[in-house]
Amino acid sequence: MKKIRILSIDGGGIRGILPGIVLTQIEQKLQKRTGDPNVKLSDMFDFMAGTSTGGILALAYLTPNEENRPKLTAQEAVNIYLNRGNEIFNVSNWQKIKSGKGITDEKYNASELEGALDDTFEELKLSNLLKPCIISSYDIRNGKPHFFKQHKSNNEIYNFKIKDVARATSAAPTYFQTALIKNEIGTPYPLIDGGVFVNNPSLVAYSEVRSMNFENIENTPSAKNMMIVSIGTGSVSKGYEYKKAKDWGAIGWIKPIIEIMMSGNSKTVHYHLTQIFGTLEEQDQKDYHRLEPKIITADTEMDNASIENLQKLNEDGLSFVSIESIDKELDTIVEKLIKYQN
Repeated sequence: MKKIRILSIDGGGIRGILPGIVLTQIEQKLQKRTGDPNVKLSDMFDFMAGTSTGGILALAYLTPNEENRPKLTAQEAVNIYLNRGNEIFNVSNWQKIKSGKGITDEKYNASELEGALDDTFEELKLSNLLKPCIISSYDIRNGKPHFFKQHKSNNEIYNFKIKDVARATSAAPTYFQTALIKNEIGTPYPLIDGGVFVNNPSLVAYSEVRSMNFENIENTPSAKNMMIVSIGTGSVSKGYEYKKAKDWGAIGWIKPIIEIMMSGNSKTVHYHLTQIFGTLEEQDQKDYHRLEPKIITADTEMDNASIENLQKLNEDGLSFVSIESIDKELDTIVEKLIKYQN
């Protein structure tokens, strides 16, 4: 039985290591289950969605090599974070002073991030990606969401360099400078991180797939024709004391409001998708999988990319996938990905 297999990855900065490890485990299980060491995530998902760090991961999984096969394994995608995260989120003393720690200017110089994206994606474009996808950002000039869509990129107006898409979706306010990128005809777009409005893009993916045509799916796809695997980045709902928060001004609210928007959106989207799939027959209800890795030893800050915290994030991710119930759910996901292939 054919179903549209959808992968959605939340935003969360350096915590992208967590979903990256979960997806590495899924890819390795797929290889073991099929007996094919060359199987990659892009072979088993029909559509991907990502916001911010999740957008970078989705693009990494879909970027082709010279043979038009996936350029990176899931582990190699995680290694970008582990090997270069410390450089990307490194701030000089001058930048600390200049930015007021992110209050008067962006906290980090984007050159290291742009260098990593350039090395990974080179000059490839959305139209080169292996499968359809949707990557979120926000257009500050026009005051509206901007979605990059691989399946629309045959039109030069909607085609962008992959590295520019990755830069735009991860341009988190106060962390990195707003991205200014151009499409193939040279139209400029000033864009920021899609996490400001849709940190969990799985509902966006659901809506987009509803408007698309897929082989072996009659009419318009609906929830009963979909399997969604949605993976978080270890978001935690922080509490704030009324006595402290009631007198916060604009500066005091900067950091909490970003955390509230991201965590709140992720939970709201999960609630709505649970409701949507809850209307289906019992067997189909189970085709919505939400995995939220647990942060146990690592710092929850999105930009703590110290060598020590990178190691802790890696260990927390490995600990999560080793939990018996999670390991069983990953096995179930793998079986379904194979089952719904044809």
